[in-house]
Amino acid sequence: MQTSATPTHCPYCALQCGMNLTPAPEGTVEVSERADFPVNRGALCGKGRTAPALLSSRVRLTSPLVRSEGTLTPATWDEALDRIAAGLHGTRTEHGPDAVGVFGGGGLTNEKAYTLGKFARVVLGTSQIDYNGRFCMSSAAAAGTKAFGLDRGLPFPLEDIPKTGCVILVGSNLAETMPPALRFFSELRENGGTLIVVDPRRTKTAEQADLHLAPRPGTDLALALGLLHLVVAEGRVDEEYVQERTAGWEDARAAAMAHWPEYVERITGVSVPQLREAVRLFCEPEAAMVLTARGPEQQSKGTDTVGAWINLCLATGRAGRPLSGYGCLTGQGNGQGGREHGQKADQLPGYRKLDDPAARRHVAEVWGVDPDSLPGPGRSAYELLDAMGTDIKSLLLMGSNPVVSAPHAAHIEERFRSLDFLVVCDVVLSETAALADVVLPVTQWAEESGTTTSLEGRVLLRRRALSPPEGIRSDLEVMHELAGRLGVEKGFPTDPEEVFEELRRASAGGPADYSGITYRRLAEENGVFWPCPAGEAGTGAPVTGAPPEAGRGASGTGPSEGGAAATGSGTPEARTDTAEARTGTPATDTPEAGTGRFETGVSEGPHPGTPRLFLDRFATPDGRARFVAVTHRPSAEEPDDEYPVLLTTGRVVAQYQSGAQTRRVAELNAAAPGPFVELHPRLAARLGAAEGDPVAVVSRRGRAVAPARITTAIRPDTVFMPFHWPGEGRANTLTNPALDPTSRMPEFKSCAVRLETVRA
Repeated sequence: MQTSATPTHCPYCALQCGMNLTPAPEGTVEVSERADFPVNRGALCGKGRTAPALLSSRVRLTSPLVRSEGTLTPATWDEALDRIAAGLHGTRTEHGPDAVGVFGGGGLTNEKAYTLGKFARVVLGTSQIDYNGRFCMSSAAAAGTKAFGLDRGLPFPLEDIPKTGCVILVGSNLAETMPPALRFFSELRENGGTLIVVDPRRTKTAEQADLHLAPRPGTDLALALGLLHLVVAEGRVDEEYVQERTAGWEDARAAAMAHWPEYVERITGVSVPQLREAVRLFCEPEAAMVLTARGPEQQSKGTDTVGAWINLCLATGRAGRPLSGYGCLTGQGNGQGGREHGQKADQLPGYRKLDDPAARRHVAEVWGVDPDSLPGPGRSAYELLDAMGTDIKSLLLMGSNPVVSAPHAAHIEERFRSLDFLVVCDVVLSETAALADVVLPVTQWAEESGTTTSLEGRVLLRRRALSPPEGIRSDLEVMHELAGRLGVEKGFPTDPEEVFEELRRASAGGPADYSGITYRRLAEENGVFWPCPAGEAGTGAPVTGAPPEAGRGASGTGPSEGGAAATGSGTPEARTDTAEARTGTPATDTPEAGTGRFETGVSEGPHPGTPRLFLDRFATPDGRARFVAVTHRPSAEEPDDEYPVLLTTGRVVAQYQSGAQTRRVAELNAAAPGPFVELHPRLAARLGAAEGDPVAVVSRRGRAVAPARITTAIRPDTVFMPFHWPGEGRANTLTNPALDPTSRMPEFKSCAVRLETVRA
């Protein structure tokens, strides 16, 4: 048995913290500090420390299960795979390929996500594929693509955050969702910078802020527009930057000017003095950032809301400059890579668009199929789930638990039950897997190699540290076996590195170009930032530069010069800071006075990757960022006499996503044993509820019951529920599936409810 430590990464959130794994008794591993990884420098949250608990055969699936006479019973792999192949083939034959749906997960490695997208389109011939990452940052992705021409969660490394002057953190409680990341914001304040937190609750993150803005849920769009109004009114617009590096300002400014401060105060509940203070803190330093998370994004107007925050960055010259910019804090472990390589309804590998003829030709050539055989775009995640039992008769699901995580969850559970045939591949018997006709037990993070892409856009290598128990197979093996049974003998290898080599070719020339990345480089360089095209840096790479290492006054004030190479798809490649990317040492060049220009020359050797995007130009045809004119509109469901309170949802530190895995870890369950309803003392008094009393929360979609947790940390007109639990306390029984018209993101963060006491 191997006894040395294997350097790898945590299986949970998009920080992808580094850790070492050493084999331990009973076929599991021990976690130890890995200080060389810059994102966490050895620090881990409780979920990361206890991740090996899921490797135990006592809590995981160890055999395929097949439903017989209403009960899931153990079966051989051949029995299970034969039944799956027969079921999927039967559905296609009787109802057509689009009657088969595929639903993936943001925790799948790049290799699995890539293969799942290929399997759906080549083997099944279905357009009906999407993944739970649609519920994560799709609104931010849509807004970022509109504004910048490219979507990558963070266009700069996390290590830039402590060096900027101000960060506005919108709708993120990273002290609980990504605890190791909090140190970057603590260091920001230690360096003299300021932190503004926007959240309806005074969370542990908000307690660290210099200024906490607590808007009503669903009003973040009005808040951003009100701040932009003040930027204009107070003469804080960077007119030179706007003229040289953006387009669409006049319309965006006119829209913002309709949102005067007093009007915004009435909508949001944030006072005019707080609005003015936020503008002062954001605009006074030379560099600043806006970072969004699920709060503003999980709304039926999430794309416009994020667009308004991007407008604030553009108007003040805070994008595409060193130590400045807009970024999104991706949630799931591979939420970024998961949508870049084909498991999203409208995407092909390399973040190509499925309806782009050139993209179809390129990917079809790599796959060895006719471009015309590839189906077009399909339904988004919620729409796909909602169509189960009607248009979609059979579903293959990997790495997701929508019975707990989807909005209007009782309805979605009923849709699952109405399917003719359901297949689930998972590590544990989740609430969704329990409804399946066939359940396949698959390998976990420590038992397989593969790559993920973190919230920074850093592609990382997770290494296999131990062998899986007998009887467990990988998702790649599952798809290989099913492809063969369904008549496709080639093109579905089981070796992750072989899959990644094909992924490199499929992504080449696309916006998310991985063609210059190899497993060897990932191991040697602690990850590589995309885009990273193949070829030599000295032959067509852009002029490079590094950001200054000084404090918040060290940012440049104008656009950098030097041409940016274009990728094969016509997407301009952003400038990268070669010295830091290749050696980990900051470049020593300083900007020329007043220009923000950095000249370090072009390094030889392979392309170093792109830690920092947009320093020369944005990824639009003319290199300019786009303002988008947006105006405030109400949430899809506002409070009324029958449902007078707003519900918002989120996470707690000891649980993760639907809780399917973390709820099986004793230490985490002890810290967070069940759901609760957080409400203000005034609201509790009107209801007649005391701490710990069961409270019913009722929306137009259903009813959930959980103990009261009374605190002044939440607005009196709002209640909060975490969404990790099934059953009576399932928060997503209540949430609204109203969709953003662009991103198709459901409105998780705001719906109207009423509260009721529950008699014993």
